Amino acid sequence: DHSKRRVAYYYDANIGNYYYGQGHVMKPQRIRMTHTLLLNYGLYKDLEVYRPFAASFEDMTRFHSPEYISFLRNANENEQNTSQSVPLAVNVGEDCPIFDGLYQFCQTSSGGSMAAAVKLNKQKTDIAINWMGGLHHAKKAEASGFCYTNDIVLGILELLKYHKRVLYVDIDVHHGDGVEEAFYTTDRVMTVSFHKYGDFFPGTGDLKDIGVNGGRLYSLNVPLRDGIRDDSYQSIFKPVMGKVMEKFQPEAIVLQCGADSLNGDRLGPFNLTLRGHGECVSFLRSYNVPMMMVGGGGYTPRNVARCWTYETALALDKEIPNELPLNDYYEYFGPDFMLHIDPSTAHNSNTREYLRKVEETVLRNLGEIQAAPSVQMQ
Repeated sequence: DHSKRRVAYYYDANIGNYYYGQGHVMKPQRIRMTHTLLLNYGLYKDLEVYRPFAASFEDMTRFHSPEYISFLRNANENEQNTSQSVPLAVNVGEDCPIFDGLYQFCQTSSGGSMAAAVKLNKQKTDIAINWMGGLHHAKKAEASGFCYTNDIVLGILELLKYHKRVLYVDIDVHHGDGVEEAFYTTDRVMTVSFHKYGDFFPGTGDLKDIGVNGGRLYSLNVPLRDGIRDDSYQSIFKPVMGKVMEKFQPEAIVLQCGADSLNGDRLGPFNLTLRGHGECVSFLRSYNVPMMMVGGGGYTPRNVARCWTYETALALDKEIPNELPLNDYYEYFGPDFMLHIDPSTAHNSNTREYLRKVEETVLRNLGEIQAAPSVQMQ
């Protein structure tokens, strides 16, 4: 049956215990809320549920510098000993605080994405999900935007051992700068990011940023404006991704499902509903290419849990009722206790004309690349 896919799901019950600190918008507890909803919807019966191994120091230094990972490993002791021991370059502080168990948190998040990639490599599953991952801002030797280790880059490096070409798609409201930067010079990974651009963190992801040297034209950026709604979003997502699939012909896809592009997010100014966001999952799933789905941003925890539960159901091709089942966090989902959310009346600043221009530019760039680029050993 074409619609049936084996779906592996990675989760560690400790993930909800990590705490970035008072007043910080990043709440790892949202992953536990997602897991609770999945359980109570009964979706776990159709998933292969795994608890990933913690990524080792060696695993994480496949991308990150050993000095940086050592810093993270010793961060808690450093913090207690002296405030002077934080090198400025690693960028921990207000956005990326040092919290209890920081290194273990990085090991869990990275371990989940690496395990998901290995499972796909061994062809033991068709779709692998790690909602604990998706931390797309982390750089080789610096933390950024609430992200410390880049589980996505580690997962893609794993996938490249078995797949000639890997496609990375990012539907978080923020630009996927860490992943783009990591693969900016290679044609084996194409990165496509749909994000808010213009006076917004991290400030990168211009239409003109297309990669360099061997990677020229293999980084695609789709800069969007405030208030984008489902129909506008899909009017550019589908033609761009359809062309990407045709030209690049990836052997594996990594989809970052940041839920901060939904309406009502504390940081994001977009106006998507779960259906518009989830449509991206369904569209890419329809190509029947091995796919890894990871989490990412999302700062209104109840909507993050709704979104990732719904997208797990889409991965399984299961219908789930709009009425939320009773669960440990039930009161968080008031006053309506429904799965789906409505768009707001916010103004959509993405005119047809603007989206058409962006689409034309992106498709023109795609037209220049050779189909299914060759692979030389590196």
